[in-house]
Amino acid sequence: MMQGKASIRFQNPPHILGTGSVAGEKEGQGPLGELFDEIETDPMCGQENWEAAESHLQSKAAEIAMRHAGCVSADIRYLFAGDLLGQLIATSFGLKNLEIPMFGLYGACSTMGEALSLAAMAVDGGYADKTLALASSHFASAEKQFRFPLAYGNQRPYSATWTVTGCGAVVLGKDGGKVRIAGITTGKIVDLGVKDSMNMGAAMAPAAADLVMQNLIDFDVTPEYYDKVITGDLGTIGQRAMLDLLKEEGVNMEGYHMDCGIEIFDPDSQDTHAGGSGCGCSALTLCGKIIREISSGHWRRVLFIPTGALLSQTSFNEGQTIPGIAHGVILERV
Repeated sequence: MMQGKASIRFQNPPHILGTGSVAGEKEGQGPLGELFDEIETDPMCGQENWEAAESHLQSKAAEIAMRHAGCVSADIRYLFAGDLLGQLIATSFGLKNLEIPMFGLYGACSTMGEALSLAAMAVDGGYADKTLALASSHFASAEKQFRFPLAYGNQRPYSATWTVTGCGAVVLGKDGGKVRIAGITTGKIVDLGVKDSMNMGAAMAPAAADLVMQNLIDFDVTPEYYDKVITGDLGTIGQRAMLDLLKEEGVNMEGYHMDCGIEIFDPDSQDTHAGGSGCGCSALTLCGKIIREISSGHWRRVLFIPTGALLSQTSFNEGQTIPGIAHGVILERV
């Protein structure tokens, strides 16, 4: 049922039946590497181009998630998926063979939060027995589209993040599994005028702070209600900005916050500057670490908030600002 201004508390909380995580070599060498289902050591994934490689990541993660859930594509009513590329080509080419009715989504790096939210709404509302939610990114396909050709070798400022190569997929159903989605909070577009595409953490931080405040208000809870509040890819700079913005509102999140972009790489040994980013960043961390921690009982309740910077080549070249958005998903131990 509707909860507050922008949230839903599910009456029949959908359960996570299975997950799949496929990461690139650099991600596999990071702190979470041993938690992923598969590591692709070939950045091309045996394909002819970067975009096809990302499609391969999606196909493989979906296959693993369904296998872990004990189902096949014919059992899935709806598919909710997206990526960072124009016209969602990684998704459309990667998942076409599944032949599942699909909603293609673009929320930039917040796409996994959007996919989980809509997939959970479909199950809770009785419109689907099982749904599949996933999101991906690839370092090379993203750099090719949004910044410079890799051969250019441009220097990255310390505020920049490293686009994650990987895909995370989740199968939702009415019962089964040890983790459920208790509710969601849908974010709105927040734009405080940031224009630096090499500092997306600063662009997304206001949207993340706004989402946290809206969630606390809608559910009438304090930060202590959650064991962890986990953002998608703010990185070190965006994390600091979000925590400062929340302090201005009287909310101290210092002891409760974690960021997937900070967790997925070792900044000292892997030279990733402010951290990781991309749709695959939060999706991989969710499927590799977060759901495991909840399933084991280490965490009881988590607010998962994938974050997105809503820019394109066109908007950036026109000198426009970078709006941000964030979507919150409440994950609970069954």
